[in-house]
Formats: sequence, C-alpha cells, structure tokens
Amino acid sequence: MTMILTIVAIAAALAVGLFANQVRRRRRAAGGDGEEASVSDLVSPLETLAVLLVAFVIVVAAESYGSASTAVEAEAGRVDQLYEVADYAPEPQRERLQAAAVCYARAIQAAEWPLMAEGGEKSPAASVWSTGFRTHFKELAHQDDATFALLVEADDERSKARQTRISEASPAIPPAVYWFMVVALAATVGAFAFGLPRDRGPSHLTLLCVLAVLFTGSLLLIQDIDTPFSGQIQITSDTMRQTAEDISEDYATDHPGATLPCDAEGKRI
Repeated sequence: MTMILTIVAIAAALAVGLFANQVRRRRRAAGGDGEEASVSDLVSPLETLAVLLVAFVIVVAAESYGSASTAVEAEAGRVDQLYEVADYAPEPQRERLQAAAVCYARAIQAAEWPLMAEGGEKSPAASVWSTGFRTHFKELAHQDDATFALLVEADDERSKARQTRISEASPAIPPAVYWFMVVALAATVGAFAFGLPRDRGPSHLTLLCVLAVLFTGSLLLIQDIDTPFSGQIQITSDTMRQTAEDISEDYATDHPGATLPCDAEGKRI
C-alpha cells in the first residue's frame, strides 16, 4: 500500500505541475522572464531540502539493514560455536546441549523467520530451546568451569544477536519522516514541472520524467531497505539454514542412533 501511495504521490505532483505550467503559458503569452527566474529561485532550496532528506534517510535505512544482516550472521555463528563448545561438556549434558542447538537453529529458520517479515517477533518454538540452554548450563555450573564459561559467553552473544535481529525487523524510519520526504520530493517534481520554460522541447519533458522516476525509485528503495526481512532485497534465512544442516549432520555423526527431540521445523516432539 505504501508503495502504491508513493508512486501516486509523485505521479500526481508531476501531472499537477505540468497542468499548472500549461495554464501559466496560456495566461502569459509574452514576457515572463522575471517570473521564471523567481520560480527557479524557489525550486533551488526545495531541491536542496529534498536531496538532503533522501541522503539522510538512506543512511539511516542502510545502517538498519547492515545491523540486521550482521546480527543474522552473528547468531548463526554463535549457534555453531555453542554446538562445538558443547563437545567438551560431559555426558549427558553434551548430547542434550547439542540437540538443543540443532533444534534451535531449525526453529529459527522455520518458525521465527516468517515473523520477521511482519515486523519482528520471537517465536515460542525457538525460545523453548534457548531456555533449555540455560537449564543445561546450570547442570554444568559446578562440573567444568572452563566449558561452562565458554558456553555462557556463546549463548549470551547468540541472545544479543537474536534480539538485534528482531529489533531491526521493524522499520527504522518513522512513518511521519517517510511521508514528509515523499511530500518534499513530490513538491520538487511539481515545482520543476511548473517552472518549465515556455519554449520547452522534448528533452525538457524527458529529463523531467527521468527525474520523477529516479525520485520514485529512491523512495521505493528506501522503503525496501527499511524492511530488511521483506521486499526485493530481503535478508534470507540461508545462513541459519546452512548452520542447521551442518550441525544436524554433526549430531548424526557424534551421536549415532540418538533421536533429536524435535522435528525438521524445530518443534518439540
């Protein structure tokens, strides 16, 4: 809906500007150089405002997207690290922790990832296994201090990365700022259209249409980047999926004959 409204706003501004320019041409058949110069003087600061707004918002959206991407990779890496560190824990905690790591990765990829496109929310299916980590850590607290410390550190970093991923799923740009930018760009396009010279040629209209398309593309790009887990350039769950596949294979090798306490989607059996 936002995409449609953005396109409509820019197109409407272009149409209104061209219509106003046509009316002005008809009313003033002669002279008018001073008026065109005054229009140009007004368009210049409006253009500067629009460009600064776009630059600022793109930076904010790009930083949010980058943070989300980094958090996704960090979370997958910490889950893999947790599985590997658990290899030094005594049984039965070793097998339980590694099973929980596999199930957690599967639950994130299958259950929690679809929630990211809706603005970010924790999945209970994944939280069950992260809670299980801490339960098993308590059993190790007085058995192996070195392994316990490494496991707690890996889990803490995993938890922070997960929280960052979820928080960055929500748009970083407030709706009021986005729509203010749309209005500024629409006004700029309309002002350019209104200020076209009376002796304009096809090149003037072509460049104006190109400008309108570029402004519209910038707005749509910003909207897409600001929702990192949906849209055309969304962050996928491939990293976590690869981690889940890798540690699932490791689990089958490390614990032959053992059965995971979850299904392929991380749901507890």
